[in-house]
Amino acid sequence: MDRSESRPASRYLTNEEAAAYLKLSPHTLNKKRVIGGGPKFRKLGSRVVYAIDDLESWIEARSCDTTSDPRYAQAR
Repeated sequence: MDRSESRPASRYLTNEEAAAYLKLSPHTLNKKRVIGGGPKFRKLGSRVVYAIDDLESWIEARSCDTTSDPRYAQAR
């Protein structure tokens, strides 16, 4: 088995692509990078990119059962 078969390639999205993936505005992701609370991101020179796995983890971390769940306030 060669190295490419043992480890899947990561897929990175631009800010605009990540926003579309999350159904948020690019401005919302920009704001969350500054104030915190957004998904993990990476800086590549002047570019910001997001790994799909990090976006999925961020979504799952906001899973709530009821509106009284303390995570509900964080998800807003």
